[in-house]
Amino acid sequence: MTASTASPSQCLHVELDARRYPIHVGPGLLDDPAMLVPYLAGRQVMIVTNETVAPRYLERLKRALGGDDRDVREIVLPDGEHTKTLASVERIWDALLAAGFNRRCTLVALGGGVIGDMAGFAAACYQRGVAFVQVPTTLLSQVDSSVGGKTGVNHPRGKNMIGAFWQPRAVVIDTQTLTTLPSRELSAGLAEVIKYGLIHDIEFLAWLESRMAALRALDAEALTEAILRSCAIKAEIVAADETEQGQRALLNLGHTFGHAIEAHQGYGNWLHGEAVGAGMAMAAELSRRLGWLDDAEVARVEALIVHAGLPVTAPAAMSGDDFLATMRLDKKNIDARLRLVLLSRLGEACIHDATPPDMLDALLADFPRH
Repeated sequence: MTASTASPSQCLHVELDARRYPIHVGPGLLDDPAMLVPYLAGRQVMIVTNETVAPRYLERLKRALGGDDRDVREIVLPDGEHTKTLASVERIWDALLAAGFNRRCTLVALGGGVIGDMAGFAAACYQRGVAFVQVPTTLLSQVDSSVGGKTGVNHPRGKNMIGAFWQPRAVVIDTQTLTTLPSRELSAGLAEVIKYGLIHDIEFLAWLESRMAALRALDAEALTEAILRSCAIKAEIVAADETEQGQRALLNLGHTFGHAIEAHQGYGNWLHGEAVGAGMAMAAELSRRLGWLDDAEVARVEALIVHAGLPVTAPAAMSGDDFLATMRLDKKNIDARLRLVLLSRLGEACIHDATPPDMLDALLADFPRH
């Protein structure tokens, strides 16, 4: 990962050799053609967005992408995690085919993580791969899902089980889009921000503890710093392990438990970040039972998650068997061994596949519910 600074925007790069791409961060970038047009493959552009985002930002983005005889179209999908399906991706392909778009077209994902994942997957498959650009509008998508090239859809039996690795040409983060973000969505994004401190940067974790109130109050300086530091950590990890053969799996702290919550409760009933918040609390507690964290460290993790407005308890309706049924389908598992991302200490994570079954069963049975 390399970084450069230019006012008013800042730029990081994901270093993937010939596929190196920028992450631009700053206010007003949605309206700046210079931040968008250089990354288009040709004159055909399909904006993929949803019914919530479109009224706020679609026309602005179309103006920025227009001109020079470009053919700019859009497809507006329903909103919500429950729409993250192959049927929705087929609608994107239908729109591309109806418009006669060729291999030099570019898909532009305007929205949160659901839109970004589906647009990226559609781009990966359409005519065996076309260009796409991420324009994330939620904190969660800005700090996590828009960076790194993971694309795909959910299956009723598991989250993100169908997909592909397909890197964007650029990620353009307009920090002003966060001013319209509901507080619940903001908190959901903060779960992924907290994750980076827990797995990789103890100083960032301490910074988050001191600045959480400012982040939840939408302080522009604090949000920009959190986005930059989160993206820098993810860019570094992705550059070292693009297709999650090793250390990239550490980015899934709390996700094995969290994905189980999402699948059991019905996608969208718990936001992804809410489920990850509870999942990180579960991972911290299991790390304590393994002797890696002490009581005070677990309390510190839980306090930060709560301060972000996130749950640290599991759904009352979920049994231990409910958790295990989905966790056994997790993509990190190898040869039927359940592999969990845990905390060897604060600021350092590990992949652990030797949790005693009785210890895991006990955690899932007695972890606090609400």
